[in-house]
Amino acid sequence: MQDLGIRVLFMGSNFVRLLGGLWITVRISLISILLSIAFGILLGMVMVWKNPAARFLTRLYLEFVRIMPQLVLLFLVYFGLTKAFGINLSGEVSSVIVFTLWGTAEMGDLVRGALISIPRHQYESGEAIGLEKIQIYRYIIIPQTLRRLIPLAINLTTRMIKTTSLIVLIGVVEVMKIAQQIIEANRYTAPTAALWIYVTIFFLYFLVCWPISMAAKALEKRWKN
Repeated sequence: MQDLGIRVLFMGSNFVRLLGGLWITVRISLISILLSIAFGILLGMVMVWKNPAARFLTRLYLEFVRIMPQLVLLFLVYFGLTKAFGINLSGEVSSVIVFTLWGTAEMGDLVRGALISIPRHQYESGEAIGLEKIQIYRYIIIPQTLRRLIPLAINLTTRMIKTTSLIVLIGVVEVMKIAQQIIEANRYTAPTAALWIYVTIFFLYFLVCWPISMAAKALEKRWKN
């Protein structure tokens, strides 16, 4: 029975279907990550403004997104907006919206932390040697900010990729949904197939996230030396 279970992976196009589902997961993640980086940088810059209203609103947004579970946000966007406002959103578009909202909040906080970690004397040193404000940011602040930010942003990327497994619950046909379809189709002929399929998905996620995690560790190690 165990052999029969593992053979389900290679029956017909089952394994290819899993890879196709994984690509959908990765594609949604990549789009969300790119948008999150762009919006998150802007949000982080706003969060360090001295304007009390700007700080309050950005902090409120950050705390709201952090407190609200991603699954609830998915349901709010996919089911709530479509019903309340008659907006026709696909599961993939809803997923990108939710993970961009979440990623922007997390990235914004990372950018804020990186910016405020730059010592004040770095700004003062730039002014002392006659650099303009734009030059201070270009040659002093931004390079140091990136050194602090990139490893943290890479770790956020792996978290977003793993969390996208939730989108199966709003009907997106990604790797987990395809796995459920294969298991259901072989429930009686190969009852142990679920074990092998979910182990395969574990390794697929590992193969996607592990190189990213190693890159983050390598950058942290390199920049500490």
